[in-house]
Amino acid sequence: MRLRAVLFDMDGTLLDSAPDFIAICQAMRVERGLAPIDDQRIRDQVSGGARAMVATSFAMDPEDARFEALRLEFLERYQHHCAVLTRPFEGMIELLADIELAKLRWGVATNKPLRFAEPIMQQLGLAQRAAVLVCPDHVRRSKPDPEMLLLACAQLGVQPGETLFIGDDARDIEAGQAAGCKTVAVTYGYIHPDDNPRHWGADSVVEQPAQLRALLDRALCGC
Repeated sequence: MRLRAVLFDMDGTLLDSAPDFIAICQAMRVERGLAPIDDQRIRDQVSGGARAMVATSFAMDPEDARFEALRLEFLERYQHHCAVLTRPFEGMIELLADIELAKLRWGVATNKPLRFAEPIMQQLGLAQRAAVLVCPDHVRRSKPDPEMLLLACAQLGVQPGETLFIGDDARDIEAGQAAGCKTVAVTYGYIHPDDNPRHWGADSVVEQPAQLRALLDRALCGC
């Protein structure tokens, strides 16, 4: 494998965005006279998106007539609170610097809508460093469909086989494999308690962002 580019999923892989999600859910409960719930219960549902987090926060079936209003309120709040507590995972800024030093291009392929993803990247100073940001707004089908990764590779001017895609969800690995990328599953992300990244069939599995550096070194030397 001749490595030329690295693509990241956003939430749970490149960025720890759960604190903003948790703050919004807890605020919505408190404003309705409800006691806060364990933060971990919300964190466990991040990979399921707004629907899963709201359903868990209010112990409400999505088919409930009250649910949609809560989901829309959550999204509206997130529009104004999407980069307050969100930060790159520990060691990720150093990893990006190493990627850039190795003359590799990097970018993000995320199922998060552009209206949230773009301001987050800008607020964290990553927008000007990333070579590409691909969101559902840019494709017909989101991950696990490979279209998002194929578009990212095309915009980077690289072949999928020259690209490493890193994610914290089975949909990431499925999309990467279907596109022809090498894949890495991370266990530090937003993994549902009933899921196991080691069962997703990724080329590699890492437990900490720091371990990605050694993996990249091996890829660069063809090991």
